[in-house]
Amino acid sequence: MSGGAPAAPFPYGGGPIVCVGETMAAFVPEPGAGLAEAETVRVAVAGAESNTAMYLAEHGVPARWVSAVGADPLGARVRAQVAACGVDVRGVRSDPARPTGLMVKDPGPDGTRVHYYRRGSAASALGPGLLADPAVRDAALLHLTGITPALSASCHDLVRHALDGPHPVSFDVNFRPALWSPGQAPDVLRDLADRADLVLVGLDEAQALWGPRIAAPADVRALLPGPRLLVVKDGARAATAFDGATAYTVPARAVRVVEPVGAGDAFAAGFLAGLHRGEPLTRALRLGHLTAGAALAVTADHGPLPPPERIAELLAATDDVWRHRTPGAPPGTRVPG
Repeated sequence: MSGGAPAAPFPYGGGPIVCVGETMAAFVPEPGAGLAEAETVRVAVAGAESNTAMYLAEHGVPARWVSAVGADPLGARVRAQVAACGVDVRGVRSDPARPTGLMVKDPGPDGTRVHYYRRGSAASALGPGLLADPAVRDAALLHLTGITPALSASCHDLVRHALDGPHPVSFDVNFRPALWSPGQAPDVLRDLADRADLVLVGLDEAQALWGPRIAAPADVRALLPGPRLLVVKDGARAATAFDGATAYTVPARAVRVVEPVGAGDAFAAGFLAGLHRGEPLTRALRLGHLTAGAALAVTADHGPLPPPERIAELLAATDDVWRHRTPGAPPGTRVPG
């Protein structure tokens, strides 16, 4: 980590960070049980954009989630759980004709399988008209992901129009292969990402999308020259932020990984929160790693942040202290940002 990194260059205004995208109800079996054997399940929420909004709010950043849910009990529950984290949900509408999307987790010895029931959901009917909503017009930043354009043609149009609109846009590539037709995602996601102001992408997903020519973060930058800021998350090793052609790399810290789902959304929130505070890029990357660690420590998509004083201590720590393995974490367990 370089102590000489400049202050974050992103042009925030005075409004909230507005996160736009689908959030589903999530059925999570009791700990230690697969879906076929579980006697009970917990109802949670699962959505990349609302995950990011919740962590932003917990970092003290004004955050708003804008979407649609069904006019059903699951939709009411989703809205209430996101709002309980301090997120402004007044831009979430209830659709009387379409249901709230549903995700079901199935933990197993080889990882957690996820089953989606979201086709025809309320959020899949979102479109460019959403951008005229008062809940969007005062945004300092729009946060979108590559999940949204995969949901429907109108959702794809929503993202394209947002990238051409008046607000700066952060775009988390968030590649979900099951949502795309074969061969469709690489060109679509490259086009959308290259038009955003800020892009977040994992090196592994960049390799899955764009092939063996992607061997290092610099290769992603060569492929995506358009964004002012590009963040490449290299799994358990590090994250690199490119400001133009200049790169700043911060290694990940070790954590106990309970489940990786939601860590990328948390990293995005931490990094954006650092930018919102005007932190140097290296400290914004550290805050991304710390926030991702909160998600990795729980079976849900959302976990509690470290105490503010611990976050402040680690953001100010020397490089040697930052890299030190977390007490109690087995060797090799690290934050996959």
